[in-house]
Amino acid sequence: MTDAVSTSGPVAGVIGQPIAHSLSPLIHNTWLKRFGLPGRYERREIAPEHFDRDMRSLLIQEGWVGMNVTLPHKQAAFNFCDCLDPAARRLGAVNTIVTLPDGRFEGRNTDLYGFRTNLENAPGWSQTGRDAAVVLGAGGAARAVVAALQDLGFRQIFIANRSLDKAQELAVALDHANSLHAVAWADIPGLLGICDLLVNTTSLGMVGQPPLQIDLTPLPTGAFVTDIVYKPLETDLLAQARARGNRVVDGLGMLLYQAVPGFQAWFNPPSAPVVDKELRDIILKAMAA
Repeated sequence: MTDAVSTSGPVAGVIGQPIAHSLSPLIHNTWLKRFGLPGRYERREIAPEHFDRDMRSLLIQEGWVGMNVTLPHKQAAFNFCDCLDPAARRLGAVNTIVTLPDGRFEGRNTDLYGFRTNLENAPGWSQTGRDAAVVLGAGGAARAVVAALQDLGFRQIFIANRSLDKAQELAVALDHANSLHAVAWADIPGLLGICDLLVNTTSLGMVGQPPLQIDLTPLPTGAFVTDIVYKPLETDLLAQARARGNRVVDGLGMLLYQAVPGFQAWFNPPSAPVVDKELRDIILKAMAA
């Protein structure tokens, strides 16, 4: 294993505004070191008004092999790409761009993969029920979560949002089997009693944001609870669920697993990069700094 990331080889990165907080460079450069591969992964701040110009500069002039895309550029990236993978078309959003051998820019979405894989690797997940899930929020993250739950075989998925119109819009966009139901925020307590999985996709409970206020009393103790927020690692929702005996899944795993497909596409490692305790500890140390 090398001590530093190579200054030669493929270059990829992450774009957004702001971007200094991104943990993606640490994730990808840790994997490059593990494999001893040439290449590097950077971060670049791009203003929305310069999006097309700066994207072409990175991908053509600087020769980046691809990038991750974060806020506020996911919709602009969707429109920028020459072609889309099935997940990006399904979700209407791009978080990963890969330069293809023919020079076209392909937009991909790995959030669905990241959320699903994080759940599938949670202890006890294979034994949980698939009758009903309750998803809190109806934003961009919720779209990937709902699609993942469809793929995991949940029979009924309830999307609760303070703006019911937005929940209805999401349900209509993704529902092909009458399994998605838009519900008001006030309906949550009545749904928890039949819930096998509760997912928070809102920013409530994140550092610097208001808390997520929800009474879990009706929730069966056999249900899973997961939160896509990872700062803090254990949100109040997860702490409350753990204290009453529910199995919980934190949001850091989604961040780590969603990085795997991009790394494979850009750096062509001999095997898939591993999400393990060592990597989690590296990221948690950086988060605590």
